[in-house]
Amino acid sequence: MALLGMRTVMVAVLGIVLALVSVLGLSHPAGALEVGDTAPDFKLPSTSGVDVGLGDFAGKKWVFLEFYAVDFQPA
Repeated sequence: MALLGMRTVMVAVLGIVLALVSVLGLSHPAGALEVGDTAPDFKLPSTSGVDVGLGDFAGKKWVFLEFYAVDFQPA
């Protein structure tokens, strides 16, 4: 039960921090991309363990990127 209370407090603190950052205008770091800008090339490991770069898909009409967190802690 204490874990649930701690998570609630952490979510509330995170929400307050995000609200402050958006109000203060700190959400646009130097070098941020605008709509229509070319994305910088980067490489990440794939599920098969081979590095895949964004540049590998140059010339393709559509590229779908999905980023997700992996959490192996028991619920």
